[in-house]
Amino acid sequence: MKSILIKGSERESVGKKATKALRNAGKVPCVVYGGDKPIHFAADEIAFKDLVYTPNAHTVEVDLDGGKIHAVMQDIQFHPVTDQILHIDFYQLFDDKEVTMRIPVRLLGNAPGVRNGGRLLFRKRKLSIRALPKDLPDFFNVDISKLKIGEYITVDSLKQDNFTILHPDSTLVVQVKTARAAIVVEDEEDEEGLEGEETTAEGEETAEAAAGEAAAEGQE
Repeated sequence: MKSILIKGSERESVGKKATKALRNAGKVPCVVYGGDKPIHFAADEIAFKDLVYTPNAHTVEVDLDGGKIHAVMQDIQFHPVTDQILHIDFYQLFDDKEVTMRIPVRLLGNAPGVRNGGRLLFRKRKLSIRALPKDLPDFFNVDISKLKIGEYITVDSLKQDNFTILHPDSTLVVQVKTARAAIVVEDEEDEEGLEGEETTAEGEETAEAAAGEAAAEGQE
C-alpha cells in the first residue's frame, strides 16, 4: 500500500488553549496511538490533503524532527460548518501486528445487465479488513464485465489468505437489479436453439400448407 509523508512537530502542551492556537495557525492537532504511549503532534492542514480528500486508502509516515512513525489514520473530526480539519487520530503500525483498515472497492468493466436496462447497485464502496501492514491492498478490484440482470458479487468471492474481511461472506458488494425497461438476454446457445425451433416450426407449417393445397387440387 502507498504511504504518504506527513511532516510535523511534537506538541508540548495539549490543553484547549494550545489546541485552539494551533488551529488558528492553520495546523491540525493529532495523536498517534498503539505504541508505548500516545504521541501528540501537529502538522499543517495542507499536508493532509492527499490523505483525507481522496477515495484511496494510504498508510502514513509521520516525520517528527527526523524520527519516523509508520501509522494509519483511524479517525478524523471536521468543523460542522467550515469543514476545517479539527483533529486526527492515528494508529501506529508494526510489521508483526495486524491492523484493521477500510479498503476501497474499484469496479472493472461494464456489466452487460446494465446495457440491457438493469440497474447497477454499488452496495459496498469500502470493505473493512484485518491484515499485517505488508499485506494491506490498495484496492479490491471487482470485475463486473459478466454480470447479467439478477446477478451479484458477494464478499465470499473476494477472500484471500493474507487478510481477513470483516464482513459476512454473504454481504453484497455489487449487483444488477432488474428494471421495467430491462431486456433479459439468454445465453447465445439458448438463442440459437430457439431460432432452430422456430425454423423447424416454420418448415412444418409450410409442408402442411403445401399438402393441403395438393389435396384440394385433387378434389377439383
